[in-house]
Amino acid sequence: YNRSKERASREERRRRRRRRKMVKLENSNNIALSDSIVNLDHGDPTAYEEYWRKMGDRCTVTIRGCDLMSYFSDIKNLCWFMEPELAEAIKELHGVVGNAATEDRYIVVGTGSTQLCQAAVHALSSLAGTQPVSVVAAAPYYSTYVEETSYVRSGMYKWEGDAWGFDKKGPYIELVTSPNNPDGTIRETVVNRPDDEEAKVIHDFAYYWPHYTPITRRQDHDIMLFTFSKITGHAGSRIGWALVKDKEVAKKMVEYIMVNSIGVSKESQIRTAKILKVAKETCKSDSENFFKYGREMMKNRWEKLREVVKESDVFTLPKYPEAYCNFFGKSLASYPAFAWLGTKEETDLVNDLRRQKVMSRAGERCGSDKKHVRVSMLSREDVFNVFLERLANMKLIKSIDL
Repeated sequence: YNRSKERASREERRRRRRRRKMVKLENSNNIALSDSIVNLDHGDPTAYEEYWRKMGDRCTVTIRGCDLMSYFSDIKNLCWFMEPELAEAIKELHGVVGNAATEDRYIVVGTGSTQLCQAAVHALSSLAGTQPVSVVAAAPYYSTYVEETSYVRSGMYKWEGDAWGFDKKGPYIELVTSPNNPDGTIRETVVNRPDDEEAKVIHDFAYYWPHYTPITRRQDHDIMLFTFSKITGHAGSRIGWALVKDKEVAKKMVEYIMVNSIGVSKESQIRTAKILKVAKETCKSDSENFFKYGREMMKNRWEKLREVVKESDVFTLPKYPEAYCNFFGKSLASYPAFAWLGTKEETDLVNDLRRQKVMSRAGERCGSDKKHVRVSMLSREDVFNVFLERLANMKLIKSIDL
């Protein structure tokens, strides 16, 4: 009995030493931990700043005072406010990555994919036979979907919540995010009424890029949304695009954007086109490949986070199966842009983290529970390290309390 007790005591001492090491994780910029608030609520993708800084002037765009003054970009195009070089860059990048079909589709540019999602919901609802059209998404879902479909209190559509329990008759729109925001899982439709002509689906592929997840197939759906911010990290440019099969739906989306913002910033479009082309060109170089850089960075961060979580039984993280990636030509794991962090205890995790000066997205906002939060994995390196330190400290405190 005494020998067993002594072994248990030695093991506990070793565990405490490991915890202390985890608490001392490197903080490269020496942020004052007692004063700083770490905001990982929003997916602000500043993690890619270092890569683009090293690229120097390769993405520089010069715009003269007399350039880009008209509302119109290409009057022959259905999306008349879209710059032709952006359309070309989008097609080329999808062609190289192999994540989405662009043939026989209309490209609609928007002020981020948020505006495009609103435009798509509006377009599908306006073409429906009866209104309001139900809008659903499978929980846990992207919390902004609720705000997007509820904010203007439109009579054309109505947020109906979790798709898992949806059985209402009549027209509906299902929002499918894959990989899913917030939990990183690969998603398909849930409601599944293939013979129902009133059933519509909007596929949000914001994170279907090879630095986050294996590219297993070339997606081919009626409406597919993409965002510049989560590909390269340039969230401030506010550019997104939709690949749309149906001409009438595309026309309605363009009309919505015309009324909403009279088009999309040309300066942002030109900059986006330039950066997308550079990103495409780097795919030819093993040392500069942007997606390889992004994948290695995300892999490193996820390994660090999983190590912190592993040190205690307090927190949980989803596990992701490997899959063959057509882009990299080998089997790979997923490293999502967000961590769906959970706790085994009956506690309000978002408030527990807030007490450690860490801001996160409450699971309840995503149709889940208080035991889960969404944490951005895309912050600057120093901020991410501070988060790991505080999480390790938090686990240590909880373990001592036990």
